Amino acid sequence: MVQVNVCLIKSNLHNAETISDTSKLFLDSLAKETGYQFEVVGIDNLYQGDLSLILVQSGGSERIFKEMFSKLKGPYYLLTYGNNNSLASSLEILSYINELGKDGEILHGSVSLIANRLKEIIAEKSKKAAARLGVIGKPSDWLIASDVDYLKARRVFDVDLIDLPIKELIDDVNGMDFIFKPKYFKVEYNPEELKKAYSVYLSLEKMMKDHQLNGLTIRCFDLLNTIKTTSCLALSLINAEGLIGSCEGDIPAMLTSYVIRKALNQPAFQANPAYIDKADNTVLFAHCTLPLDMAGEYNFDSHFESGIGVAIHANMQLGDVTVLKINSHLDHFYCSEGQLLENSYKPNLCRTQIKVRLDDDVSYFFKNPCGNHHLICYGKNKEKLVKYLALRGLEEIK
Repeated sequence: MVQVNVCLIKSNLHNAETISDTSKLFLDSLAKETGYQFEVVGIDNLYQGDLSLILVQSGGSERIFKEMFSKLKGPYYLLTYGNNNSLASSLEILSYINELGKDGEILHGSVSLIANRLKEIIAEKSKKAAARLGVIGKPSDWLIASDVDYLKARRVFDVDLIDLPIKELIDDVNGMDFIFKPKYFKVEYNPEELKKAYSVYLSLEKMMKDHQLNGLTIRCFDLLNTIKTTSCLALSLINAEGLIGSCEGDIPAMLTSYVIRKALNQPAFQANPAYIDKADNTVLFAHCTLPLDMAGEYNFDSHFESGIGVAIHANMQLGDVTVLKINSHLDHFYCSEGQLLENSYKPNLCRTQIKVRLDDDVSYFFKNPCGNHHLICYGKNKEKLVKYLALRGLEEIK
């Protein structure tokens, strides 16, 4: 049965008992007309059903809506039965929503008319199911600031985070038998290492199909002692195919990559700041999983920390880039445009290494960073990314 959660708002000036009785009759009538289950809930549970409504019970509700707005997620459906100036209040609230550039709608009229519109909304939502992002294993032990609230991720980004055991991947790789063709790649490398790394890709591809995932993050260091390889190549290929692949079980990094893909339809490079120069406002970023479609010339190398597996050692295109990272609370983000100045290679760092001069002050990294991993994409995209995230209630870290 379809579950419709309803949050009630009203002015304190109105008779609470009378309004409560009217609301109950109204919701009971809608339940009978639609066959849906309507439940009055608090704001913390509003988004745990199939549809979320705000029942504006009286005039004077505008201030209450504004105070709770940061906890709400659009589109904003304002349900009103017309008594107690509830329609007038809904009109003011919807004007406020529209002025913020967000989507809302007033549901008003006969019970039959509202019921038909609710059925249309449910049908529309079923066609636009939330993205499913897999969390294979938990975040790596050193990512102590990278856990997120799964319900908040659903409310803010309309994504479902799906926990999956890494054992499923390991067992699949161990039982895999396939003929590997090195000609898949335009560069040569140790065939046995390539085959093992490619088996991780095949297994992740299978998991994505089996669990209907749009992307994933994997606790990849658990693979080192179990199947004696890494997921760097696999994640590089997944990102190059237009999906999301994040390493180390870093959920905020995965969500940041997802935002870049949704807002810009671009891949992103998940990388660590390895060295920061305050004097010239530059950051040396490095990691082993660059998406192959972001690479110019590339070679394969060993994974930096372990010395095994297959990592991506590539040169990236010089010029405009944008750096983005969402924090683990999913309420703030850092975004800066900059210039990719040079590619480098130092043996004591992850294999793809780029020096970026940022437009914004690098002091952010020393005072209020959003974790260690940041996502880099090509082009000047700050305006689009800031707008995308602001519409979802996140604030930029200045």
